[in-house]
Amino acid sequence: MQWQKKMGYRYARDVSISYTTAYSEGSISSIYAMTSYQKRREPKISTPMFQALSSHLLKPSTRSLTSPPMSKNYLITGAARGIGRGLSRQLLQSGHRVLLLDSNESELSNTSTHLPQSPIPPSSFRTHLCDLRQPSSITAAAALAKDFFSGHLDVLINNAAYTAVVGKSHPSELTLEDWNTAIETNLTAPFLLTQACLPLLSKSATRSQGGCVVNISSTRAVQSEPNNEAYSATKAGLLGLTQSLAVSLAEQGVRVNAILPGWIHVENECQAADERGAKWEEGLTEEDHRWHLTGRVGKVEDVGRAVEFLVECGGVTGSEVVVDGGVTRKMVYPE
Repeated sequence: MQWQKKMGYRYARDVSISYTTAYSEGSISSIYAMTSYQKRREPKISTPMFQALSSHLLKPSTRSLTSPPMSKNYLITGAARGIGRGLSRQLLQSGHRVLLLDSNESELSNTSTHLPQSPIPPSSFRTHLCDLRQPSSITAAAALAKDFFSGHLDVLINNAAYTAVVGKSHPSELTLEDWNTAIETNLTAPFLLTQACLPLLSKSATRSQGGCVVNISSTRAVQSEPNNEAYSATKAGLLGLTQSLAVSLAEQGVRVNAILPGWIHVENECQAADERGAKWEEGLTEEDHRWHLTGRVGKVEDVGRAVEFLVECGGVTGSEVVVDGGVTRKMVYPE
């Protein structure tokens, strides 16, 4: 097989680049178009070599970039309302299996009746009452996850948060009880649950890749309003925990990342809203939307897409994704 000394290497290199670029963009037609162009431009390459190179580079991928992700096992805390409920619904609609944890029995029961029922089989999700302030309750939840997912957990989403302290009390009046509740729920629980679920997430002899942890922090970790000390401190601490866990758990194949939601409107994601038939846009004004660089207030679907990205992108760990419509990038001056 003869190569043209001056042009052969350059041609092979150009064709390889053309193939790789086009294939990464998922366009087989683009591959043929570009290789046809290269062939016309430098016709001296031997036909057998071109065919061999084409055959090798055009081997079909096991999964296209546009194909839906394979079904995974998710555990979500704070799943009865708000962002957690919305995420649970999205994941079930995408064909995943979900274990929903929450401490509010009434809300959790209501949520279970509002999750997709058809064509979703009942075995796709399970709800469990869990007090994240109690280590024994966390241990029990991890044991349930082991049973429900047959020992294989793909994604742990630490979403639950104690928000009763947000904007409620001046630092001089914040009680130690509220402070401790925020710390235990928002920071200690994510660590303990990650610790308890680690055997279900780690890679092993029968599992080449480990799972991942997604911690739901907040833009209040980097910005604040008055009287947010307990909440902001825990959400900032969650970022430090995320970075440290990402380093510590790398050898076990477990990736750990964080999402920082801004204003995500979820007033329609609760029992009271269900009873009155509330719509997502209820309570929002045009000014609320204009405040965001994206032109609208955040939706739970925005957080869901960030979760999907972090789960599917195996090259990302120890990172933070801000989902706030660009608000934290704005400079605000007094009128």
